[in-house]
Amino acid sequence: MIDQYYRSTVLGIANAEPIKNLMQTKGYSLAKRFVAGNELEDAIKAVETLEQEGVHGILDLLGEMISTKEQSDPFVQKILEIFPAIKEKTFPKYVSIKLSQLGLDVSAELALENGRNILKAAQEVGSFVRVDMEDSPRVDATLEVFRTLRTEFDNVGLVLQAMLRRTEKDLEGLSDLKPNLRIVKGAYLENKDVAFPEKAVIDHQYRRLVYANLEKGNHTAIATHDHVIIDDMKRFAEKSNIPRSQFEFQLLYGVRRDLQKQLAAEGYTVRAYIPYGHDWYAYFSRRIAERPSNALFVLRGMIGG
Repeated sequence: MIDQYYRSTVLGIANAEPIKNLMQTKGYSLAKRFVAGNELEDAIKAVETLEQEGVHGILDLLGEMISTKEQSDPFVQKILEIFPAIKEKTFPKYVSIKLSQLGLDVSAELALENGRNILKAAQEVGSFVRVDMEDSPRVDATLEVFRTLRTEFDNVGLVLQAMLRRTEKDLEGLSDLKPNLRIVKGAYLENKDVAFPEKAVIDHQYRRLVYANLEKGNHTAIATHDHVIIDDMKRFAEKSNIPRSQFEFQLLYGVRRDLQKQLAAEGYTVRAYIPYGHDWYAYFSRRIAERPSNALFVLRGMIGG
């Protein structure tokens, strides 16, 4: 319960208007540890820097919870602008999207239409696209849209969250699609009726989900900074004769860069999730809520400032 209490406390404070206003006006210098910059060019430069260390990048335009088509259209256009910008780049092309950016809260049909256009544009430049999983009320609609996209495109994958009680059943329900899955613990504030509150249970579920997807022969992105879990994954893959081409490690930009370089040096595929854009506050808040060390970093920065 301590982990859930910490997360709910931090997110509650972060969503308070005085704190939100203060951080949005004066906190960007602190957020830059986790966010590559405001513009696509900033994110591309971050990818190129990481490539020099053997770490690949995942481009992610920040912004979510869009409630009208008029709001989603500019986001879709900005995402579409990624592909011509990276077309001639030699690094592996990889983009992350949220269906709420594409108008999921307006209708699943709008998100599906926009998703198709993005995947077509990505396909033309050889880019993979990862559909993020958002908070629990959006899971069913996300699964529905992903299922359609996956039957039409090979260059698309999905994220599943270990903290949600339903996820093991969701993974089984996707088996016929042979999905490329990114397994995360989950960073949204959820009710204990739909999410496990205890870290030990979430860690246990995390391992079960990764092992299950790997055993099905599906590509799996292992997204964690927990070195104990990472070591377990290495041992499991070796013991089960799972080739390194079937899995990779994914970590966040600005978090455990030493571990990213170490894993790359050991010959594993490693990608860093590189967010960029003006709508950085919600993402930044979740990063603080994930790890007490991140909160201490922010506090030191504010006191030092």
